[in-house]
Amino acid sequence: MTKLLKIVALGLAIIPATSVAAQEPVQYFGSVVAQASSGDYAPYMLGSWNQGRYTEASGIWQEAGISKSLNLNKRFSWGAGVQYIIGYGSPRQYGRYDSETGHWYTHEAHFGRARIQNLYGEVKYRSVFLEVGMKNHHSKIVDDNLTSGDLVRSNNASNIPGIGAGFIDFVDIPFTKGWVQIDGEIMYGKMTDSDFKKNQFNYYSNLLAVNLWYTYKRCYFRSKANQPFRFTVGMQAAGLFAGSSMSYSKGQLVRRVDRGFRFKDLFSMFLPTEGGESYYQGSHLGSWDLKAEYMFKNGTRLTAYAEWPWEDGSGIGRMNGWDGLWGLEYELAAKGIVSKIVIEYLDFTNQSGPIHYSPVDHPDSPLTGHADGGDNYYNNTDYGAYANYGLSIGTPFLKAPYYNADGNPDFLRTRSRGFHAAICGNPSERWHYRVMLSHQVAGGNGRVPAVSRVRSTSAMIEASAQPLRKLHNLEIGVRIGLDTGSLWGNNFGAQLKVAYHGHFNLKRNK
Repeated sequence: MTKLLKIVALGLAIIPATSVAAQEPVQYFGSVVAQASSGDYAPYMLGSWNQGRYTEASGIWQEAGISKSLNLNKRFSWGAGVQYIIGYGSPRQYGRYDSETGHWYTHEAHFGRARIQNLYGEVKYRSVFLEVGMKNHHSKIVDDNLTSGDLVRSNNASNIPGIGAGFIDFVDIPFTKGWVQIDGEIMYGKMTDSDFKKNQFNYYSNLLAVNLWYTYKRCYFRSKANQPFRFTVGMQAAGLFAGSSMSYSKGQLVRRVDRGFRFKDLFSMFLPTEGGESYYQGSHLGSWDLKAEYMFKNGTRLTAYAEWPWEDGSGIGRMNGWDGLWGLEYELAAKGIVSKIVIEYLDFTNQSGPIHYSPVDHPDSPLTGHADGGDNYYNNTDYGAYANYGLSIGTPFLKAPYYNADGNPDFLRTRSRGFHAAICGNPSERWHYRVMLSHQVAGGNGRVPAVSRVRSTSAMIEASAQPLRKLHNLEIGVRIGLDTGSLWGNNFGAQLKVAYHGHFNLKRNK
């Protein structure tokens, strides 16, 4: 991690020196956030969608950042940014097993008091970009501000440091006259949450996977952008690989696999390769994505979208019924009391059971039938949960390992379904609000059924304003979150944020 930060810092120093731009806008901000909650953790909607920053029940944090964005109108452009957060959050309590005494005890854990949220450098030439470091990313399918969350890479967990490259946006495919466009990205990164996992794990049962690497890939095709109706289709694919895995049973280490990292792993994860301790090297998950948009003559936009998750062949082959995220988005042409509405239905109840049988793998068996199963959304037998610092890298709608008070490192209740709704608006030029509501019913996961189903309803109300006309860069925001039910518990919390945003022009000689 330290070496990576040094490399990025050096890149930030070198890249500006190569620029010939006479003037470049630079954005900066600083904020103070205070939060208080009644439960052991922040309510679901206060702790989600903020890159893992405000998940503790109560605390106070100060953060600041500065960034320069890419100039998309130039053939060559560079960008860079850094953002930190310091503060105090209330500790969390987890159950841990002591193999020497044979007893359980309560262990406290908390995030670091100071950490880097973003640190990156990037360049673009024409329509292609190269990025190094940690940076916020945005979904091409859903609205990150109102959705329940992209199923593969959302704005929920902390960013993963790495190197990525791809198209800066959709570009025309040659010889299609703009009627077919393509967008894509590939990224490799190193997970930095090993110490967090070791600190939270119960050391009694299940899997502790550390020193993992991460990959993300995306390829979308879109119809002509300037038409009233346009359509996007494609796939996201992500995975965990390398590292070490330790399996525990009744407090004893029963299996350890040290895979390490090899350069050829990068190629094995680009196109899934048979090998390793599993059918294919690494863990793999992703989604088939669809998005249809219609622009009315007055500028209002209606969008329908879907993300269908997959973990293996049954999911890729669309054999898992209605599983996925289904949404409608209605955006008015002009901002007003109501600016945008989002309604989503989520279903993860059709994931196949634990039986996976292929006669090819058992040539001497008289059983000739094929059972394509083994789904266990966001969990993997050899690489653990699809999470960073305990929080879902994909949708936070499914309760993440961070919230397991017994130190279990898995997503325990992914066989879930429910709905999510959100609305936002601008009653005046200096006032903004957002309201979100969700409900879900959850059972167990793809491998371990639950004794009974649990329910939960969560809500969040947010209002922000720039109250001083002469100091219009000052923003004050209030958020109130509420959970009821046995999934997230009965929680109530409030958050107060005071922030200042601004920009200046970076001048240099041509």
